[in-house]
Amino acid sequence: MPRPRLALQILPNASTMIGICITAIGLVKIVEGRIGPSHVDEYAALTAVLFLISAILSYISLRLDPESRTGATLERAADAAFMVGLLAVTVIALLFAYEII
Repeated sequence: MPRPRLALQILPNASTMIGICITAIGLVKIVEGRIGPSHVDEYAALTAVLFLISAILSYISLRLDPESRTGATLERAADAAFMVGLLAVTVIALLFAYEII
């Protein structure tokens, strides 16, 4: 039985998370007028790059042979980038909620 392709879930979810980061950047830009400058938008942009890397790696892994070593390696790298991105978004949200950044 072939193993499930994790990249099939990473690609659409990473794309969605890029959209969430872009929305957060826009909302922070609106709020900065009232609360003053913050670095949340910059951190969200860097997190969006992590999700972009994850999406690209998962797309490339889907284009390769499912049994190839390169495809599996790229899929693991996409998974790692996605998880780091999720962690980063959560940390950014917590720090922003408690007005630390």
